[in-house]
Amino acid sequence: MKMTNVVDMRNELLNVFGELRAGTIDLPVAQELNNTAGKILNTVKVELAKAALCDEKPKIAFLGDGKKCLPAKT
Repeated sequence: MKMTNVVDMRNELLNVFGELRAGTIDLPVAQELNNTAGKILNTVKVELAKAALCDEKPKIAFLGDGKKCLPAKT
C-alpha cells in the first residue's frame, strides 16, 4: 500500500499492530515499520517548524486526506 497522507499511515500502522498481536508479522519488521513512520512524521514536524519560523503557511500534502479543513473556531 502506498501511503500518500497521514491517514493512510495511521491505518497502515494499525494494521501492523493487528498483525503483531495476531503473530503474523515478526517483531523486528514491525519495529522497523514503526521507526520509519516516526522518521517520516519527524520530517513533517521540521517542515512545520520552519514554516512557523518564517511565518509561512505551507501546504503539506502528506497532512491532507483530500478533505477540506474546517475554519478555526474563534
